Amino acid sequence: MTHDLEWLWIPATLIAAAGQVARNAMQRRLTATIGTVGATQVRFLYGFPFALLFLAVVFAASGEPLPGFSTRFAGFLVLGATTQILATGLMLAAMRERSFSVVTALIKTEPVQIALVGAVLLGDRLGPLGLLAILLATAGVVAVSWTRRTEGEMAQAGLRPILLGLAAGGLFALSAVGFRGAILALESGTFLPRATTTLVCGLALQTLILTIWLLAFDRPALLGSLREWRASLGAGFVGALASQFWFIGFALTAAANVRTLALVEVVMAQVVSRVYMAHKTSGREAAGIGLILAGVALLIWTTA
Repeated sequence: MTHDLEWLWIPATLIAAAGQVARNAMQRRLTATIGTVGATQVRFLYGFPFALLFLAVVFAASGEPLPGFSTRFAGFLVLGATTQILATGLMLAAMRERSFSVVTALIKTEPVQIALVGAVLLGDRLGPLGLLAILLATAGVVAVSWTRRTEGEMAQAGLRPILLGLAAGGLFALSAVGFRGAILALESGTFLPRATTTLVCGLALQTLILTIWLLAFDRPALLGSLREWRASLGAGFVGALASQFWFIGFALTAAANVRTLALVEVVMAQVVSRVYMAHKTSGREAAGIGLILAGVALLIWTTA
């Protein structure tokens, strides 16, 4: 990777965040017909064939051989794949406690947790300004998410959803660091083949795990996802495309940088709400948006 390409993590992350929002919307629609587990599994089962297509295109265009694999790669891949599945399960469990806004605010602390885990497992050092940028953006997201409703839900639900939300954020952090570690552990190749190879291997493992689980414990959800193949194909493609750009970001910079920049989706959601839904931005929300933008601007400046 040359220095000239290092900035590509910025547009890659923004494309990934937009694709994730679209995929989540598609999955929510599928939840009504095939259930939560079935809709969750769609991103892996139907995303895997598209990831294979991406891999074929990347290697045909680059002319590179497949990267060399290692036990270190396998270890990081298992870490990333399994913790992502577990994090999704904990997130859904916490949201079933009727504490959606609490869980959202707590999971968005993920960049801070990624910075800590990445420093320990991968030696990703962000420096004082990088850490300050992450803290500013994360504080802004919590400020935007934390409403009177959030406080009411906390009082009603108690400590359990808070612990589940923090645990989900921690597992999402482990997942991001695990996938970045797997990309870096490949023994050869430039950033794009490494990223795509890791994506394919990760989706293959996740598809296998969830298919075995559904066959054993929830066959109706698996059959439902096969029955709704048209809608599932769209969600699978968008999910695989978003993941492809997430992994490009992970290949080029620390996972904490990628996840922090992705917080701008909160600002985008606020703009959409204001323009199309006549939502008035409160002083707290405006302050939170300011913190997010300040943190993102500082992050980009420090990594330039």
